Amino acid sequence: MALTGIQIFKLLPKTNCKECGVPTCLAFAMNLASGKAELDSCPYVSDEAKEQLAEASAPPIRPVALGKGVRKTTTGGETVLYRHEKTFFNPTVLAATVSSDIAAADLDKALKVYNAFQYERVGLNLRPELLVVKDAGKGAAAFASVAEKIAKESEFNLVLMTEDVEIMKAAVKVAGFKRPLLYAATAANIDAMGALAKENDLPIAVKADSVDALQPLTKKLTEMGLKDLVLDPGSREIKQVLEDQVAIRRAALKASNKALGFPTITFPCEMASNLDMETLIAGMLVAKYGGIVVMSDFTAESLFPLLLERLNIFTDPQRPMTVTEGIFEIGNPNENSPVLVTTNFALTYFIVSGEIEASKVPAWLLIKDSEGLSVLTAWAAGKFGGDDVGMFVKKSGIMDKVKHTELIIPGYAAAIAGDIEEELPGWTITVGPREAAHLAAFLKTK
Repeated sequence: MALTGIQIFKLLPKTNCKECGVPTCLAFAMNLASGKAELDSCPYVSDEAKEQLAEASAPPIRPVALGKGVRKTTTGGETVLYRHEKTFFNPTVLAATVSSDIAAADLDKALKVYNAFQYERVGLNLRPELLVVKDAGKGAAAFASVAEKIAKESEFNLVLMTEDVEIMKAAVKVAGFKRPLLYAATAANIDAMGALAKENDLPIAVKADSVDALQPLTKKLTEMGLKDLVLDPGSREIKQVLEDQVAIRRAALKASNKALGFPTITFPCEMASNLDMETLIAGMLVAKYGGIVVMSDFTAESLFPLLLERLNIFTDPQRPMTVTEGIFEIGNPNENSPVLVTTNFALTYFIVSGEIEASKVPAWLLIKDSEGLSVLTAWAAGKFGGDDVGMFVKKSGIMDKVKHTELIIPGYAAAIAGDIEEELPGWTITVGPREAAHLAAFLKTK
């Protein structure tokens, strides 16, 4: 059972040191009990107390680490039903399916294509993380060969998909170093598959015919000492899969059902006859509440919108999306190219940079940290004032890159032009258009 705030308080050092970020140990205990704080925030809690507090501080849905290397990821760890309540933490993991009977040349071609699916946005590298090796009935050697090739020759991590324990053992032997997810333990093989996962310290998926049928299986695996579980209630019809995902999330968060307190794996690839429909179903499951979403294939027109949806949903709503402060080169600018400045609100950056690219006029774009606020909001909040912008231009290093002394500022920030001129004597401050849509024509006339 989870501990109450008062029970947690009794185990804390009661120093009221404020180093955890709140005024008192009692306030920290209440935050810990409600999932609004992390136990590691208290620097003085004893090891004995940590052990007793582990259950209270753990998220109701266990975070499960998947894979190794640059595409290592985590699923689960969620604490709320709705993003606006707090935030969603670990983005839905996207996977494509590779059959164990695929020819080596075809696998090489597929990996080359899949590795290229990486998109830069808001300073982040958006890409899928997993490949599911599906047993096609060609035996252990074929299954293990495909798993080994993916593990050793690509960045992708793995889901090993077979209910045959001997075939799974062969793949774990050659690809276990990548910490693959074993799919799946069922009522028929749970003892052997659970033992294999425990012996190799690997996460394991649990598959049943319903949400209710999952619970005795997860209890059995946890009693065996396994903690990193992923759930599949077996539903493959759109309405039922949505109901099951919501039921599992609600049971874990609202009813504190430990048997269902794990992330889920879903299979749009088994729910549609074409990739377009798979993508629609996957989009639903990214929002509600698939921990892993398995597609039959990755294509740019399918994957890119899913990655963007995932980015938007799993961005903290209390923190605006931002880009890094600094100088951005648009279209290979030179020492005579125009210099523009704007805020670091991600949407502002992408709209402005897009319009500059559309103008075909190479330019330097200075991005000033405004705590993620748009131009007008940042100016009103004192985060994009003339003095600050002038000092930023001095420190940015742009003066070493250009020969001219003209700075183009956003039209909505026209009021700060005089203050910038005082901070940058000798510079010409040009007020650009208010709307980014007019920027391309403005730059062409310049």
